[in-house]
This record gives sequence, structure tokens and C-alpha cells, in this order.
Amino acid sequence: MSARRRPMSQRSALILLGGLCIACAIPAALLAQSPPAVTPSARNRYDTHIAEAAKRFRLPPTWIRAVLGAESAGDQRATSRKGAMGLMQIVPDTWSDLRVRYRLGGDPYDAHDNIIAGSAYIRELLDRYGSPGWIAAYNAGPGRYEASLQGRRLPRETLAYVAIVSSAIGSAGRAKLGSPAVSARDGWKYAPLFAAQPSGSPGDRSTQPERFRNDTSSAVPKKGSVDPAPRSIGLFVPKTSKKSAP
Repeated sequence: MSARRRPMSQRSALILLGGLCIACAIPAALLAQSPPAVTPSARNRYDTHIAEAAKRFRLPPTWIRAVLGAESAGDQRATSRKGAMGLMQIVPDTWSDLRVRYRLGGDPYDAHDNIIAGSAYIRELLDRYGSPGWIAAYNAGPGRYEASLQGRRLPRETLAYVAIVSSAIGSAGRAKLGSPAVSARDGWKYAPLFAAQPSGSPGDRSTQPERFRNDTSSAVPKKGSVDPAPRSIGLFVPKTSKKSAP
């Protein structure tokens, strides 16, 4: 590898470390707009679903709790101004795609299915960007986050979000950069993050901070499965090089 090129996870960390310095200077009023921590009653209510998702996608439960708390503060019926729904805040078009392709239920506010979908997405972003890059990509969207790797500034909202979630996760819950928890045998994770959908794909509106949920083609297995990989179509499609005819 050229000395000038760094692995994506390392570049992610360098950019976010610089961004977090900016986030520290964000007015307290902006941070105060973030949802409060999940209440003890809500935490107990979702323990079973979080434990299942953590086991299925090989994630620390603290990560799922941190995102759930930042997104909805444990409010199962939460709906954002942009239409994101439920505990992990998933927008309607993404939910429609996920529930058909991965055999989820029909209710986007169902606590179990919403947590499973959001956790699957965390797993994919971690495999792709490492930590803490996955946090920024979850909030800003993969397209917007990858643009930041090329020099475009992340929104202040995203920098604040990364600071809040990182604080909730704590050092004990952070993964080592470049060391995904899923083994390398799951080759689907190494190809392009979002494969084209045959029909009904959400539009690319990743410039909006909350559009990460619409950029998703999350690998959410059907209920009862313990394998985080997609069923058959595969999320990450290997690129094949085109050779000229002899």
C-alpha cells in the first residue's frame, strides 16, 4: 500500500478526531437539543430485544443502547420532522425496503423489528468504516460521510452526535480501529456498501444529516436467525474488472 494512502478506518479516525475538537466548541444550547438518556424503565423494557440484536450482529449492547438513546430517548412512538420512525429512527422508504427483503413485520414502530434493523445497520457501518466512523455515517449517511473523507466538512449536528454517542459508549465499548468483530469469511462486507436495488430504491439524498436511514440496504436477517449476513442477494457485491477481448 502506498504511504500516501491510509486505510479508510484510519482516515475516518483522523477526520473525526479533528471534528470532535470542533464539536467541543459547539454551544451548549445545541447539545441540549439532543435527546436525554434512555430512562431506566425504557432500558428494562427493551433489554431482551437489545440482547438479541447484540448477539445476532456481534455488537456490544452499549452501542445499541447509545444509538437508541440518542435517536429516540427510548420513545417507541418517536417520529422525527423528516419522518424517521421508532426507537432507531428509520424513515418510511427504507423501512418498506427492509421489511420486504428481510421479512420484518409490517409495523415500523415495533420495538423488536426496529431495534433489529438499526443494529444491522450499525454492524454494516462498523465493518465498512471502523470506529468511530460508523457513528458519523449512521447520522450523516454513508454518502455524506465518505465525502468528508475527501475533505468536505461534516455537519455540526453530526459532530455533536458523534461526541454524544462516543461518550455514552465509553472506552470499554469501542472497537479497535480496523478490527471488525465479524470474521473475514463474511466476504459480503468488503464490496461497495450499497448495492443497487432492483426497484423502489430510495433516492440519494445523503447530503441531509438524517438521510443515513434512507441510504440503507441493511443486512437484517429474518427473525430467528443468528447470522448477520444477508440471505441471498448479498449487501456487498464484489467488483469485477473488465478485460479487453484478445
